Amino acid sequence: MKAIKVILLSVLLVLITFSCSKENTDTPNEGLNTSEYYEELNVSYGSDNDQKFDLYLPQNRSTSTKVMILVHGGGWSAGDKADMNSLKDIIRLDLPNLAIVNLNYRLADANNRPYPMQIEDITSVISHLKENQDFYGISDDYGFIGTSAGAHLALLWSYAFDSDKDVKMVCSIVGPTNFTDPAYLNTTDPNLRALMDVYGVNASTEFLEEVSPYHRVTATAPPTIMFYGGKDPLIPTTQGTAMRARLQQLGITHEFTLYENAGHGWVGLELLDTWSKLKAFTQTHL
Repeated sequence: MKAIKVILLSVLLVLITFSCSKENTDTPNEGLNTSEYYEELNVSYGSDNDQKFDLYLPQNRSTSTKVMILVHGGGWSAGDKADMNSLKDIIRLDLPNLAIVNLNYRLADANNRPYPMQIEDITSVISHLKENQDFYGISDDYGFIGTSAGAHLALLWSYAFDSDKDVKMVCSIVGPTNFTDPAYLNTTDPNLRALMDVYGVNASTEFLEEVSPYHRVTATAPPTIMFYGGKDPLIPTTQGTAMRARLQQLGITHEFTLYENAGHGWVGLELLDTWSKLKAFTQTHL
């Protein structure tokens, strides 16, 4: 009888050991190694081929690691996240503790208007980051840097669609802010007309206000930094100055820089000035 008990206990011990071993094997991966740098390109956040982003996670990160989201320009119908790679590189160099998301979004065409499609894409990216926050080892504090059309999207999402108030700062580099601006509505410039028509020929004032950060901003908007060119052929100066006045009226922390002789982008000392100010603003608010 004693021998039988020893055999049964041995069998039970083997079963328990096997069971525990199997349970550990089946446990999902709890997350990435946060002590190591992690990079993943073309992370899918939807079924469309354009719904992808590149992810850069710093080493020694934690759930307090902030995330900078980059949004490329291209008139809502062109452009690619690769256009933001130089900005991504300088962020990694000068702000090495930030996680970076460089996103693509579905591009507008004759059958697909930019709104609400592209705003929905940004929402999907944010949802993906939140759902995988523990896995990636990041916080849910976000910053946005957008250029041109991407700046418009960054402002609009941050002002009107960030229901959880997760955005801590947003940057507009030559981004449109107000489609009801007379400089747009009354223009005869074919380039400006083409830009407006992406949002619909003869669009109603109500709709143009709905897609304008100027009309959607509230007193709870995040700190905002903006850069514009005084000789920009696509973005009238009033897009920046009126937005500045609106932010000031609402008491929102903001900075505004106008490079009087610059166009739709700049180089040299002006570019160095932009990064110096943007870096300091990011360090303060994100």
